[in-house]
Amino acid sequence: MADRPAPFQLALLNHKGGTGKTTLAINLAAGLAQRAPTLLVDLDAQGSALQWAAQGGGKLPMRVSAALEAEAALVADVHPAFVVWDCPPSSDQPQVLALLAKLDWVLVPVLPSPVDLWASWHLVRLLQQARANRPALRAAFVINQAEPDSALTAAMHEALHEFGLPVLQSVVRRRALYRSAALGGQTVQMLGRRGAAAAAELEAVIEAILK
Repeated sequence: MADRPAPFQLALLNHKGGTGKTTLAINLAAGLAQRAPTLLVDLDAQGSALQWAAQGGGKLPMRVSAALEAEAALVADVHPAFVVWDCPPSSDQPQVLALLAKLDWVLVPVLPSPVDLWASWHLVRLLQQARANRPALRAAFVINQAEPDSALTAAMHEALHEFGLPVLQSVVRRRALYRSAALGGQTVQMLGRRGAAAAAELEAVIEAILK
């Protein structure tokens, strides 16, 4: 039997809580699942991604698993083309450090606020060290919960470039729709026309990662 290609592995990582990692992980995984089978792994002790999936009775377009279940899935008959890791708000846990050695991409969500900007230095250094050991690893900031036409969002783009880590031009706007989707155990892609604008923003992020 021919060896199957290794899955493309993406992690949402930031040691600061409240940056919207789980919301992005769920909805980006749903976007990737429109392309090929996708597995979302919940590494956070709070289990927010698992709770989100449970709200909808398991009807999400991708499989959502805890870490141990994911390891079993990856060696069993489930062969995802994409694996998305929803990481805990801590970048120095052994589990996260081990994960960095096998990832293709790390996406660092930051809110358009000075506090989030200041909190990013340590993570940038960690990613630089990880890339020294795994040159193929790519990483970038993505501004999350951005306000339309906000001067602060534009200023964050400029300030983050000083960190030496790329910043995606695509931003994800603040939308109440994400909370509505979570309450129903859905993704924005599942909301049809109501979720079309949000889905388009997420699609732009995915295209930037996969290109």
